Amino acid sequence: MTNKIKNTAESQEVSVEQKLTALYNLQQIDSQIDKIKIVRGELPLEVEDLEDEIAGLETRMANFQEEKDKFEQFVKDKNAAIKESNALIKKYAEQQMNVRNNREYDSLTKEIEFQNLEIQLSEKKIKESKFRIEGIEADMKEANEKLEMRQQDLAAKKSELTGIIAETKKEEEDLIKKSQENEKYIEERLLTAYKRIRKNARNGLAVVRIERDACGGCFNKIPPQHQLDIKLHKKIIVCEYCGRILVDEDLAKGDDSEKES
Repeated sequence: MTNKIKNTAESQEVSVEQKLTALYNLQQIDSQIDKIKIVRGELPLEVEDLEDEIAGLETRMANFQEEKDKFEQFVKDKNAAIKESNALIKKYAEQQMNVRNNREYDSLTKEIEFQNLEIQLSEKKIKESKFRIEGIEADMKEANEKLEMRQQDLAAKKSELTGIIAETKKEEEDLIKKSQENEKYIEERLLTAYKRIRKNARNGLAVVRIERDACGGCFNKIPPQHQLDIKLHKKIIVCEYCGRILVDEDLAKGDDSEKES
């Protein structure tokens, strides 16, 4: 931040020229921060997507395990039922040896037949459940292989991102600090407008210089009268096509030379 902006800010009177200088300076700092983020590329989003996919696969694995556990418990219950039916068949067969009439014998015979049917039904259910368990295990194996691959991908992406962040962390922190310090010298209304324009601009440029009589953002020609108004620094002029704040080359060069000195 230039001394003349600081001194004027302290007196609570900031000229339009100084506001434009502060805005242009802020834009230069924020553009440097943008470049650092571009170096990281899509890595943060890729890491986030992989984390979401892994969380989904882990949930899927947990659901598979829960379903498998239910079928395994069902098989245990049916095996227990078969054991109980065999015990009853043995009991009824022994009772048949001591019956007093045909009616009792027939009744026990029907009970034995019923228990045999129960055993057959349980065996069928066990076979179906084991088939389902095999299917679940196959799905679990496929999901687990995919999970392991995604975890490896995530580890690699995180390592790459950590390396890039480590290289640029100090520079980015310094620039963010400069950006925050610079914002103090810009009135709230103007700062809000600057941030809104930056957010909507594809390249993040809210303040641009005039280049060859055209807007440095959208490259549309600027009418001569508007160019004169911009050079006078009496009011803040925005591009009528893209809405960016415009500064002339003299102001931009003056700010650049002050930063270099």
